[in-house]
Amino acid sequence: MTVLVEPSPPLLLERDEDGLRLGALLWRTGPGWRAASSAVLGGGIGPRHWVVNAQVAHGYTRTDPECHLAGLAAAAGLDGPGVGLMTAAEVARPGTGTDGGVTAVATAGIEVRGWAAAPGPALPAPPPPGTINIVVTVPAPLTDAALVNAVATATEAKVQALLDAGHDCSGTPTDAVCVLARAPRPGGPADAFAGPRSLWGARLARAVHRAVGAALP
Repeated sequence: MTVLVEPSPPLLLERDEDGLRLGALLWRTGPGWRAASSAVLGGGIGPRHWVVNAQVAHGYTRTDPECHLAGLAAAAGLDGPGVGLMTAAEVARPGTGTDGGVTAVATAGIEVRGWAAAPGPALPAPPPPGTINIVVTVPAPLTDAALVNAVATATEAKVQALLDAGHDCSGTPTDAVCVLARAPRPGGPADAFAGPRSLWGARLARAVHRAVGAALP
């Protein structure tokens, strides 16, 4: 399958908020791209024209992160469907990784971390964001199932990077992933697999592993 053009590298935007100078990474994809994401804004699967990974202050207390992110997107002049992620980690120096046309960018704050299957009851509300956020671009069309598979593969690679760096955890309680892939042309082909031993899944896994490893404090 022909490798198609990927989005430009993310731009760094800055704003004043809560008495701080905070950054945000912005990807402009435009039409022709789909995403699968766990983000609070624009999560799920569908066409997406942009992605924002916005830094917020430590001790973030707002209870409307979706509205907050939508406001930041509007202030940046973004329109159409997009994805908004949020983190208290420094976004100005993200970790990056590339492999075979796949690009991954990660920001990582791991002050609040642990294992996904920790014992005890769930917390009554989302904990404050520290957050490992991962944005991946795959320059090929993927089916819906492959997009979901790609999110799982990215998560596996993130955990591998954490363990390789000596961290006894699977992530933070607020980690988020966004996988961008080209939208299939009408009647055109789309890759049905993105597991770690598939063509695009293997490339994605290696790119995410490098990006998260580079982003970890």
